[in-house]
Amino acid sequence: MGTISDELAAKIKSLSDSEKIELVDSILIQLDKPDPEIDRIWADEARKRWKAYRTGRLETVPYDQVMDKYRSR
Repeated sequence: MGTISDELAAKIKSLSDSEKIELVDSILIQLDKPDPEIDRIWADEARKRWKAYRTGRLETVPYDQVMDKYRSR
């Protein structure tokens, strides 16, 4: 690591756990920028799935069945 990275690492090590969590949260918020292209792709996919559901081309699974699958792990 470079000098700045070493300095940051040393400062981060001295933070309390709650301060580290706040720092990570702040970084993640800055990285989580909306991407219009990804939003468009997801919206298209949602429309396709909704249409498939409404026309009976999509197999559905009851909520309880899905949850039972993950509760048994």
